[in-house]
Amino acid sequence: MANKTKILKMGELFCGPGGLAKGALLATSACLGVTSSIVSAWANDNDKDSCQTYALNMVGDINSEEVICADAGSLDIASLAPIDIFAYGFPCNDFSVVGERLGLAGKFGHLYQYGIEVLNLHKPKVVVVENVAGLSSIGSGKVFAKILQDIAGAGNGYNLSVHLYKSQDYGVPQTRHRWIIVGIDKKLGLRFKVPAPTHQSRPMTVKAALAGIPQNALNNEPASMTKTVAERLKYIKPGQNAWNADLPANLKLNVKAAKLSQIYKRLDPDKPAYTITGSGGGGTHGYHHIEPRPLTNRERARLQTFPDDFKFIGNYSSVRRQIGMAVPVKLSQVIFTAILDTLNDKDYSSVEPNFTFKPKAKSKLTEAGFNLKTV
Repeated sequence: MANKTKILKMGELFCGPGGLAKGALLATSACLGVTSSIVSAWANDNDKDSCQTYALNMVGDINSEEVICADAGSLDIASLAPIDIFAYGFPCNDFSVVGERLGLAGKFGHLYQYGIEVLNLHKPKVVVVENVAGLSSIGSGKVFAKILQDIAGAGNGYNLSVHLYKSQDYGVPQTRHRWIIVGIDKKLGLRFKVPAPTHQSRPMTVKAALAGIPQNALNNEPASMTKTVAERLKYIKPGQNAWNADLPANLKLNVKAAKLSQIYKRLDPDKPAYTITGSGGGGTHGYHHIEPRPLTNRERARLQTFPDDFKFIGNYSSVRRQIGMAVPVKLSQVIFTAILDTLNDKDYSSVEPNFTFKPKAKSKLTEAGFNLKTV
């Protein structure tokens, strides 16, 4: 008997270049002669380069109408195609530890509510939400509690699994920590379990991740740097930064405020990389462990586990931003594989979530209970 296929359709807001989506499209689950997989039904972002990158790699057409380049607030959400899965990583600017941490009062804080509207109108079987680790500490945890409460109460109601994932525990060569919330429609009577770490005792190293990149690889153009930066990096050994390296006086940084550990930090070849960022000035680009230079965008993409045939559209700064803002593809694939297994009622190795969410009545949205375990 020929193997049957089951296709689930996914919609995504704030899609970026497609880190979440690429992982979703790579995920499969085989159960009782049926193989489940995911395809993109529609996606949205307000950045043209990100939309074209997503369209080219996820749909195969850089001008695909399935990828809508517009502000989320301008979308006619009711007219979007039906979906089985909804994913979104709403902008984290107001929640990140490197921002002003304005929470829901900031310019970006309210954007998660567009996802709530999608859930209410389309009622997908599954919702996946991603955001920075700092989200849980805004407003003494009340902002996080409200967001979780709103997601749990949308659509037909969702059973939520809330976990702070450490990317390096899942084969990503980078210490990137992110909240990922997975909700399953309550009518299905299923609950998502956090997939067990696969690389907790043997993380992927920078040396292994960056090996074998050909010079003519996509998006592999070198970054420009001043003579001063080039000279400074020669004195910084792998694993060191601008503060603990033995720098000559003329190459030291004149900074008296907070000294971020990642400033001009060369990667340690025997460890995962530190978090790759999408923006930032001098000293924040990530620096190679062998050659005294900034990383190329292809090297950044390797650290985010994008496949080498994934082509980013845009200039150097745009591509850097897209890569730095994305979800690591390998982590996404692990999670979406577990989602498909859950929908198939198929068991897999799992661990308890490190966050316990206790939903309250809708009349007490701002008083949702929660308990953060040690993470």
